[in-house]
Amino acid sequence: MLRPFVPSMDYDRSKLFYEAIGFETKHADRRIAVMSKGPDSFILQNFYVQELAENLVLQLTVPDAGAWWAEHDPVQIAKQFSTKPPVSPALQPWGLVVGFIHDPCGVLWHIVDGKKQH
Repeated sequence: MLRPFVPSMDYDRSKLFYEAIGFETKHADRRIAVMSKGPDSFILQNFYVQELAENLVLQLTVPDAGAWWAEHDPVQIAKQFSTKPPVSPALQPWGLVVGFIHDPCGVLWHIVDGKKQH
């Protein structure tokens, strides 16, 4: 199992953001939170370095990116958490259907459609 550590500038706000996009907080203290969604998980850190956060890209593969997008409404989440505007799922030149969202400290997430991989 691979479980990356993800930085946060505002730890509590980041936990709420990740819960809004479907992750559950499995454990939390003042330093880390284990965030899980099915078999996928990561460790949210109460730690921030701008260069790290703004250059970190993570990929979450979901069964249907369009359905995920409709269920979680990234446009509304971006407004709620004052993040960069999301980009709806679309076929990318590298052959995957991908939507793009940013967390509150600038980490970029690729939401990849698992059934439309080429």
